[in-house]
Amino acid sequence: MPTLVPEIPPPSPQSDAPARNVTAAIALACVGVFVSYLPVVGVSVALPVIQQALDASTTGLQWITDAFILPTAALLLTCGVIGDLFGRKKMYLIGLTLSCLGCLVALTAHGVVQVCVGQALTGVGTAALLPATLALISHVCPDHRARGTAIALWTAALGLGLTLGPLFNGLIVEHTGWRWIFLPTLAIGAVTVVVGSVVLTDSRADRERHLDIPGQLLAVVAITAVVYGVIEGGGAPGWGSAEVVTAFVVAALALPVFVLVELRSPCPMLDMRLFRSSAFSGAALVMALTLFAQVGLVFSLSEYFGLVHHASTWDIGVRLLALNGFTVVLGPLVGRLMHRFSPGLVLVTGLLVGGTGALLVNLFDAGTGTGEAALVIAVFGIGIALAVAPITAIAMNSLPRRLASTGGAANSALRQIGSALGPAIFGVILTHRTLDALPAHVAASGLDPADQGQVIGMVNGAGIQAGAFLHLDSGEATGRALAAYGASFTDALHTCALVGGIGMLVAAAVAITTIGVRARAPHGEPEATAATHPAAGATALGETG
Repeated sequence: MPTLVPEIPPPSPQSDAPARNVTAAIALACVGVFVSYLPVVGVSVALPVIQQALDASTTGLQWITDAFILPTAALLLTCGVIGDLFGRKKMYLIGLTLSCLGCLVALTAHGVVQVCVGQALTGVGTAALLPATLALISHVCPDHRARGTAIALWTAALGLGLTLGPLFNGLIVEHTGWRWIFLPTLAIGAVTVVVGSVVLTDSRADRERHLDIPGQLLAVVAITAVVYGVIEGGGAPGWGSAEVVTAFVVAALALPVFVLVELRSPCPMLDMRLFRSSAFSGAALVMALTLFAQVGLVFSLSEYFGLVHHASTWDIGVRLLALNGFTVVLGPLVGRLMHRFSPGLVLVTGLLVGGTGALLVNLFDAGTGTGEAALVIAVFGIGIALAVAPITAIAMNSLPRRLASTGGAANSALRQIGSALGPAIFGVILTHRTLDALPAHVAASGLDPADQGQVIGMVNGAGIQAGAFLHLDSGEATGRALAAYGASFTDALHTCALVGGIGMLVAAAVAITTIGVRARAPHGEPEATAATHPAAGATALGETG
């Protein structure tokens, strides 16, 4: 990915990285995050094909997505600490290796469970990669301006993975089989392991750290319980079932205990001092809300195009191209905008544009054309492109350099929690809202009572995936049934768009309150706030040196 390498000024004397390693570290950090995000949306757009091949339920499809995201969210903080202890290069290479192993397992899968196992291994690899890639950038770019430029490129590489994943997978599914969608990540990851082992130099934290086993266990329990409760509550067990209620009770108990343990730990996994910086706290919450909306809407739109429009995997990837493609195209521009204006102003602008784009999805109906859909998705994509790089830069620049790895891991963990809750909650909304709206649309379809009962029974039995195989005795009856189903699903999509749009607008309000939109000071120098200068972040955290 030679085009992702920026011209970075030589590191300051604070950095122990030779100048010749700066470009290599940034390039490999970009490749690492590209590999991490290549399967995220790529697998999502292939879900309709996987559902038909493996006869998976809606809940099963949500688990295929969340099997990747859950271990990523649960293990990010610990992987950040392990990288500090034993070396960021080692964690980077381990992350790539686990991602390759997970893709190999999924590549040979013959059932939903094995796909989930492969996704989980890939998720563990991503948990190792994300803090390692940000730590590599922080280590070689102690200057906040150079770091902001590098993070913009890192974000563009993330967006490139999200963009190319659906296109790769569309071509693969149309010409081979769905299992081969895991091959690109496997191939690129394997090559990068070899290059990284030769090119990268290792680095560790400046002070001794220790693993926080109680904190890690509590974090895993809390995160897993929340997502499990959401997914299973929207499925067959129901919200009132003993297992779902138990999951939420466990999460409610584990979270405050986790906070207490971390406050008392001499070497906490999640240093609560990070949250003394309002800029870091605000950026973390904004990140979670933004990824919740982004990944949730990608999941919803993928299902909409596949089940209502009956689009192929390639067509779904093309239609979603604008959503993530602008992150790549606008990456360098966003970096310059953060230098010209304040990162907070760019962030809030992006959130407002993205929230507007999400709300515009309410204009979709069952027959919305590709061009109209692309325009609306492009508005949402431009908002995401403007928002993601500033969030990460603000979070990283609000911290002293020695907390960069921990802060990067914490920021990425909240990012992944939002990503995990997105498909889980939006999947529940799609299922329940479609089933609620279906009887009225079927009644208005002109079908006779027997056919109406058959359609409702099929959708109730198979969930929203019934749209892929809904068929009645005659072509006319099937057409009316599909129209009623499409209208019901579109009603559900509107609800998802409303939730996602409001979520991004709430994130904009949080950013204005906690980060602000202050412009640059006279003479082109940035304001010395926690959002724009590492030293200010250190002061906010009570650091003295």
